[in-house]
Amino acid sequence: MAESDSHGGIQPATITPLELDQTDDYSQYLLYSRAEVLAVLRSLIQKTALITVYFDQGRSFFLTSLLSLASENSEFIADIGSDPEVNARALQADRLIFTALVDKVRIQFSLEKIRPSMYQGRPAFIASVPDKLLRLQRREFFRLSTPIANPVRVCTTVMHAEFGPQPIDLPLLDISGGGVGLMVPPEQAKLFETGNRLDNCKIALPGEGLLVATLCVRNLFDVTTRNGSHYVRMGCEFIDLPAARLAVVQRYITRIERERKARLSGLT
Repeated sequence: MAESDSHGGIQPATITPLELDQTDDYSQYLLYSRAEVLAVLRSLIQKTALITVYFDQGRSFFLTSLLSLASENSEFIADIGSDPEVNARALQADRLIFTALVDKVRIQFSLEKIRPSMYQGRPAFIASVPDKLLRLQRREFFRLSTPIANPVRVCTTVMHAEFGPQPIDLPLLDISGGGVGLMVPPEQAKLFETGNRLDNCKIALPGEGLLVATLCVRNLFDVTTRNGSHYVRMGCEFIDLPAARLAVVQRYITRIERERKARLSGLT
């Protein structure tokens, strides 16, 4: 049985707009072919991929995995969540969004309804195979470690319920077209939680100019360096980064990586 949760427990990692709902930006990643959709579903089944199912406008969710195709491949069977109350509410939901990350490929699809069923003697959900499915593979998002001696920095103001507005100035550990990794001193880590939205973040990219972006905190974890120093690494995702600004990030990454390779070539 898959793990699940709801309002009273762990909050979903994101309630920000999903790529599936941003058809203007991600239409090229949508699959409409029945054969292609079924191939992706079979891959999720084969890999026993962990799937998050959001409903109630993203305020509720449960974790599941696909178990089998059924009804001559017109339906699929999924595991139920571990919380009976969440399962009952999911059965009443009028829209559910299935999301998974498999081999760095993001999979998303939505359904209007799931129904109760049984699979190998155990309770399960059954639903119609979706008409379309988003398969987003962004290999162009190479992650570049930023210079340590003269780090690139992010400046913004964090609105905190307890401490009020807090200006922050944090060094980047790395950057990609998808987001940034930040080094946070332990005393500042209490300002951040997974899912926080950081608006109006200013990043001065040497040689490219000022990048202004919205970030969403995706993960936080403690790091201890070899010399015993402690910090919190915070992974953040760019939210709705316009194509022109993404091009600035990619130009910076390409140039810095080219310069590094040139230096290495000069040493050999």
